Amino acid sequence: MIKSTEQGNGYIVQFTNGRHTAPGDMPVEKGGFGQGFRPHELLEAALATCLTMTLRIAAEKFGYPLTRAGARVEIDRSDPDSIILDCVLDLDGELDDAQRARLLRAAEHCPVGQTLAQLQGLRVRAA
Repeated sequence: MIKSTEQGNGYIVQFTNGRHTAPGDMPVEKGGFGQGFRPHELLEAALATCLTMTLRIAAEKFGYPLTRAGARVEIDRSDPDSIILDCVLDLDGELDDAQRARLLRAAEHCPVGQTLAQLQGLRVRAA
C-alpha cells in the first residue's frame, strides 16, 4: 500500500510504502512547484520498472546474455478516445532475434501491465 500526505505547501505530497519515501508535485505550469514526480509519471514509472524487472527475470530464467535491460514508458493521449501506454524496451547484450522476441513476449506478462490491462474501474472512498 502507498500512503500519500500533502506537505502544506501547494500540491507537494510525500508518498511512502513505509520503507521508502518520495515527493510528488504538479508541474509549475499547472500551479505546482515542480519539486516531485507528477502523478502520471508515477504511473509510467510503475510500468517501466516492472517491465525492466520482468526482462531481467526472464533473461535469467532462460540463460540469455542480457547485459542490461531498460524500458521507456510514455502515456500517449494523441487520440482523445483512446489512451495508450507506449512502451519501448531497451535490450543490451549479444542476443539473437529469437531471444529478443522471447524477451518481448515475456515483457507482455509483467504484473503491472497485466493489472492495468484488466483494470475495470476506480473505487474511491473516505476513510
